Amino acid sequence: MDLNSASTIVLRVLTQATSQDTAVLKPAEEQLKQWETQPGFYSVLLSIFTNHTLDVNVRWLAVLYFKNGIDHYWRRVAPHGLSEEEKTTLRAGLITNFNEPVNQIATQISVLIAKVARVDCPRQWPELMPILVESVKVQDDLRQHRALLTFYHVTKTLASKRLAADRKLFYDLASGIYSFACSLWNHHTDTFLQQVCTEDEAAATNSLERTLLSLKVLRKLTVHGFVEPHWSVEVMSFLHAMFERLKQFLECSRSIGAENVCRDRLEKTIILFTKVLLDFLDQHPFSFTPLIQRSLEFAVSYVFTEAGKGVVFGRFIVQCLNLIKMIVKNYAYKPSKNIEDSSPETLEAHKIKTAFFTYPTLTEICRRLVTHYLLLTEEELTMWEEDPEGFTVEETGGDSWKYSLRPCTEVLFIDIFHEYNQTLTPVLLEMVHCLQGSTNMEDTSTILIKDAVYNAVGLAAYELFDSVDFDQWFKNQLLAELQVSHNRYKPIRRRVIWLIGQWISVKFKLDLRPMLYEAIRNLLQDQDLVVSISSSLLFFFNGCLPVDDFEFRTDQFLPYLESMFTLLFQLLQEVTECDTKMHVLHVLSCVIERVNMQIRPYVGCLVQYLPLLWKQSEEHDMLRCAILTTLIHLVQGLGADSKNLYPFLLPIIQLSTDVSQPLHVYLLEDGLELWLVTLENSPCLTPELLRIFQNMSALLELSSENLKNCFKIINAYIFLSSSEFLQMYAADLCQSFCELLKDITTEGQVQVLKVVENVLKVNPVLGPQMFQSLLPSVFRGIIDGERYPVVMSTYLGVMGRVLLQNASFFSLFLSQMACELGQELDQILGNMIEMWVDRMDNITQPERRKLSALALLSLLPSLNSVIQDQFCGIINISVEGLHDVMTEDTETGTYKDCMLMSHFEEPKVTEDEEPPTEQDKRKKKLALKDPVHTVSLQQFIYEKLKAQQELLGEQGFHALMETVDTEIVAQLQEFLQGF
Repeated sequence: MDLNSASTIVLRVLTQATSQDTAVLKPAEEQLKQWETQPGFYSVLLSIFTNHTLDVNVRWLAVLYFKNGIDHYWRRVAPHGLSEEEKTTLRAGLITNFNEPVNQIATQISVLIAKVARVDCPRQWPELMPILVESVKVQDDLRQHRALLTFYHVTKTLASKRLAADRKLFYDLASGIYSFACSLWNHHTDTFLQQVCTEDEAAATNSLERTLLSLKVLRKLTVHGFVEPHWSVEVMSFLHAMFERLKQFLECSRSIGAENVCRDRLEKTIILFTKVLLDFLDQHPFSFTPLIQRSLEFAVSYVFTEAGKGVVFGRFIVQCLNLIKMIVKNYAYKPSKNIEDSSPETLEAHKIKTAFFTYPTLTEICRRLVTHYLLLTEEELTMWEEDPEGFTVEETGGDSWKYSLRPCTEVLFIDIFHEYNQTLTPVLLEMVHCLQGSTNMEDTSTILIKDAVYNAVGLAAYELFDSVDFDQWFKNQLLAELQVSHNRYKPIRRRVIWLIGQWISVKFKLDLRPMLYEAIRNLLQDQDLVVSISSSLLFFFNGCLPVDDFEFRTDQFLPYLESMFTLLFQLLQEVTECDTKMHVLHVLSCVIERVNMQIRPYVGCLVQYLPLLWKQSEEHDMLRCAILTTLIHLVQGLGADSKNLYPFLLPIIQLSTDVSQPLHVYLLEDGLELWLVTLENSPCLTPELLRIFQNMSALLELSSENLKNCFKIINAYIFLSSSEFLQMYAADLCQSFCELLKDITTEGQVQVLKVVENVLKVNPVLGPQMFQSLLPSVFRGIIDGERYPVVMSTYLGVMGRVLLQNASFFSLFLSQMACELGQELDQILGNMIEMWVDRMDNITQPERRKLSALALLSLLPSLNSVIQDQFCGIINISVEGLHDVMTEDTETGTYKDCMLMSHFEEPKVTEDEEPPTEQDKRKKKLALKDPVHTVSLQQFIYEKLKAQQELLGEQGFHALMETVDTEIVAQLQEFLQGF
């Protein structure tokens, strides 16, 4: 591509690609995509985005295409990669001038230079760093800033490389430029501080920007540029100097008000100082040891004393609290229980920590955390009044402690209390003691302090286990506080129910629960929405009805079930926010799951409301997921009565499991589970339920982690109504299975074959014909001696069903396999029996072992020489089967087959057991028709041997029995006593 003529063409197409008209835009994008692999294209892009006279949008697009091209075509091994000659030209062009006037484009150019540096620096681009170092020294403001911006992005990118060789190169780079980076930072910092004093805002803003960029460079070099940074005098000098600089910047913030243009950048710089300390502590805890004392003094003085008054701000407080937390909790600073096993570095750090955290210091920190930082703020109280739902579901989980003040305070309190609980327990208990008894409703500050203290007691529940008699406290104080209905006391009502939720899994007597249910019932009717929501959410989530609460007793809860469920349902209707509805639905699901079938009388209102809620939640995918979860528990609770929900339920299953619908991304997993429990609890197959199965073939093609549930659903249809289902879908299903088996894991193979096995079990006459195309691979697997025992076991289970329950089909199938394999029929039959006998130990399930014995015995009586040759093996398997299934009656001394089932009866269910589903009943009825459970193996062996004896005569049969080991014969005779 000739550069001059090409520039005009590319420029025109780039201009078209910035158009708002799709008719112009689309062809231009296609053309640019074709040019991506053309030699010279990136040289043209470079000439366009470095030409400051051109339209900004065109230059922006050119720089983006260049940046994306680096990702795809810069590496030497990349297909259609750039030539070395062009790359050399491009590298030189990128760093010729640092004079880009547009900030956004300048940032993109810096990022793309860093991307090239990641691949080429320093080997193919040794001049990059020296040029950058020289360029940041120039007097021209624009050039200096752009060079510094690039210097930062290059350093950041090189610091992120993790291979050992790359780390070594970065260590060398860091040691080479560290001194310069420090002097650069100091120069810009001093300049900024001087300009602030002279109130030159424009100049100060420029200097502060350079201070920020140079500090960002130093952060990367300090944290990632040294193996053992404590041996570097320059690194440790910089880190110690940071504390003084931090103080200067904090003092500077007194004079720079919120309206000042520097304010935002100043706060960012202060936060960046703390990030350097936190990152350094995280990556190099032992190198941080000399800084522990100073860091703690600095953080504690600004956050817990008057020194911080007027200068600290929210994010800075969070960073300081995190710094204290990371020092307190750092495992590198914790000596082993056996002191001799601890390293000297650990002992040194521990000594510094212990010297700092004296009794007065710890007491003051604890008191300030509770009475200052755990207090509900004005903003939170305003939010409580104006947006109660937003207040209750504010995000506090995950990593929120790193960024938000309340979660950060709570995490620090937990860690410091855990570390120094012997010192702090009496302090906290004294605070609790001072607040007991009645509270003046006019004294808002005391109410808020009580809220904070109760919060602390909840957070420290596990540490206070031996120090607080919670049961007595609940009966004598907390229960009464829940009954105080005054509007100003609502923070305490909310906090107490949360506090009980924290303690219930730690220490709470079972016989107190009814009193608690009574209290919750009252709070669900509270005039304040936050209290109502909190009493449901915070309590139910934290301990009253979670699935893993082993102490929950249904009988204690049943007297409150109707009123509690009604109140929760009213709350679900009252709240309007999606998140709140999700949480209340979760609680309702939890209740339904716990009481199971006993929920039936009370769910009518919920059943009527859910269709409306589903319609309202069209834009809220996560709320729809919550509705699906509720429906899952509802169907399980209703059992066969769930068929009344089908007009609403089945369209939802249809929608959520249809992979052509965009919604399936969110709903599929829960939709499949709902589909499965609906089938398991369905009393009969309806046309609509049958129609939904049309979604299955696309789901099987996905081959995702949901495949296991898909197989369970297919099995459920087979158990529900095999003839109708298979008549409509067997051909499609067989085709899907054939495709799946070509590329699936061993576990997946087994799942597919288990479905086939269930088809043969339910429908032994038509089943083998319907899945005939799958059987040859099963037969070949047996003959070839499949190496995975679990797969071989399933192969033998499938073939055993065919052989035992459809002998005529097996005979035809054997003829077909003989033709396919080009062998004699008797030969492949003999091979099959021989392999079956040899691999019998692969089968571990007693049912399948008995099935194998029955199947092979079904070949008798026979005059076929191949079967007679394998007679010994068949008898061996039969005796093994007898050992598996026969139990001795100690009174009569006779044996009976423990797998035999004579009649169906509803099992008696205890309160702790789940009642059987409709599918469980269907499986039980199916077992009553299954030869494994209806044919006595003992009787079957006797009859087959008797028939063989009659066929061969006494002498011939005796000769045949002599091929069997005498010990096996003796065991057989013992089992057949009485016949």
